Amino acid sequence: MWKYLMKSKFSKQSCRTKALSSGVAIVLALGLSGCTLNPPVKEATPPEMAAPTPNAMLPLTYYQMLSRMTQAELGRERMVLAALPHGANTQVRMAMLLGHPRAQQDISRAIALLENVLKSTDPTSIGLQGLARLMADNYIERQKIEAHLDRQGQQLKENQRKLVELQEKIDGLADIERTLPQRPRAARPAPTGATR
Repeated sequence: MWKYLMKSKFSKQSCRTKALSSGVAIVLALGLSGCTLNPPVKEATPPEMAAPTPNAMLPLTYYQMLSRMTQAELGRERMVLAALPHGANTQVRMAMLLGHPRAQQDISRAIALLENVLKSTDPTSIGLQGLARLMADNYIERQKIEAHLDRQGQQLKENQRKLVELQEKIDGLADIERTLPQRPRAARPAPTGATR
């Protein structure tokens, strides 16, 4: 009897051990094969990595288009923009055109247009305010540099004018000196102390 009980006890344990072993084997096989019970969680895109909105992309594409235009086309584009409603997109475009190197520039007006976009609470304006701030800062810096260059140019012209005046005075003095009669040279006195 004792042998039977021991045998049945061991057989129950071996069944449990086998079942447990096979369960562990299944879990390991699933884990190693990459299967999971929960579906993978899609990571959220950080805000700075999110794709730009079409409103933010449009002005950048427009700037590239301006670079390919001739001066006549830039002039026509200015008239087209002036006829459009004065929304944020139109104001940013006009500011780009007014600051373009090959177009008729009006940096002060471009800055005023960009300031309008920066002050607006319209959703389209809010989407363009980062670009508007960048452009406004750039234009303000350009104005400072141009004003500095103008001051230096004026100072250079003033220095050149003074240099010309000074040269004219020197030339005038040289002419006066040439017209003066030559002074007679004084005869040298004979050396004293020579006796015969």
